[in-house]
Amino acid sequence: MDTQSQAEELRLKSSPTELTGGHPAAAYTHTEYHSLKDNLHNQLLSRIDLTVMSAMKPERLREELGLLVERLLHETGVALNAPGRKQLVQDILDEIMGLGPLEGLLADPSISDILVNGPHQVYVERNGKLIKTEVNFSDDDHLMKIIDKIVSRVGRRVDESSPMVDARLPDGSRVNAIIAPLALDGPLLSIRRFAVVPLTMSDLLDKRTLTPVLSQLLSAMVRAKMNILISGGTGTGKTTLLNVLSASIPHNERIVTIEDAAELQLQQPHVVRLETRPPNIEGKGEVSQRALVRNSLRMRPDRIIVGEVRGAEVLDMMQAMNTGHEGSMATVHANSARDALTRLENMAGYGGASIPQDAMRQQISSAIMAVIQIARLNDGRRKIVSLQEINGMEGDIITMQEIYHFNQTGIAPDGSVQGHFRATGVRPKFMDRLKSYGLEVSDETFDPTLIYE
Repeated sequence: MDTQSQAEELRLKSSPTELTGGHPAAAYTHTEYHSLKDNLHNQLLSRIDLTVMSAMKPERLREELGLLVERLLHETGVALNAPGRKQLVQDILDEIMGLGPLEGLLADPSISDILVNGPHQVYVERNGKLIKTEVNFSDDDHLMKIIDKIVSRVGRRVDESSPMVDARLPDGSRVNAIIAPLALDGPLLSIRRFAVVPLTMSDLLDKRTLTPVLSQLLSAMVRAKMNILISGGTGTGKTTLLNVLSASIPHNERIVTIEDAAELQLQQPHVVRLETRPPNIEGKGEVSQRALVRNSLRMRPDRIIVGEVRGAEVLDMMQAMNTGHEGSMATVHANSARDALTRLENMAGYGGASIPQDAMRQQISSAIMAVIQIARLNDGRRKIVSLQEINGMEGDIITMQEIYHFNQTGIAPDGSVQGHFRATGVRPKFMDRLKSYGLEVSDETFDPTLIYE
């Protein structure tokens, strides 16, 4: 079917749909629309000089390509109304300069996750809730082209010999892709979004992730160079909280960040960012987080921040914290503060080191000073549900005491979680450390009679 015939059969809506991934052709089969778009896309590629295109500024390139697409529409006699032509031009430009159908979703700041389950099923998370969109790709090949474009930008690859990959977008958003033969129903793509403008402590206060007195206490703990572990499940906001807390680090300190896929957005001027490297096609050249942690000790860091502890690097991180690199921070996947310490202990064995259990626990209790537990509640909101201080060892058990917690009391008729923050009444031992750094924390911070909704 030629372009003219496709245009005659395609009847677009007279007004564009709202941004859920739909477009003016959403009421008709996506096959016809994608066929028309692909035809024009191929004609456009045959007419442009890729060398000249790569040398142009993005704004000028988008303008020139837009004019060329309009000319192609005129030459082929495609009969579309104004909204339809505008949408078609935009979709073709997104294919050439961006990530195709994902561009509209990436432009929506209210979307925190984009989950692509094959070419014809795309979900987003908005305000903590999963919503199915009308976005779709032409076929598996179309989705694979977008995945290849993403991973190639950061020097990664994905193919049958390496069907899983972690990557990132230019804005720091985390990307995971998995393809056949591991993915049975088409390529899978997951994008964890990050705000273009990083969230601040005031943003977390507005969202009631924590209370004003707790925010002051956490900021003081960071300034006093306490080693802090942030624990939580998937999508609870561990990295976001780490970003927010890092804002309290003095600007005259040298910070080294170590991540699998770089996503931290620290605002200090003296930040050195390190990222792991996967093995090449021959299985060589891998650089692990453990190797980066070891190397960072030779880089004269004031603080070491590990984006997520997930393996044998926990040994080197604990040794760094115990040998003068105070004020270091990391995140870990765990359902409670106690589970977080157990996970650290278990991960120490991943490197093959035969360290006695009590010796490893002693290292953990000496290195980590506090654990912050964050959770995503049933209504999608994130809350700091517990702040615990590590006091040392009693026998072969690491002792902890809870300083602050969030108590969930029920579910409102609208589905929102009800509950309150309150202190436990325990005055932490690290108060002497805060005082030695000239940091004053009000007594009401630990008053258990004060309840915050």
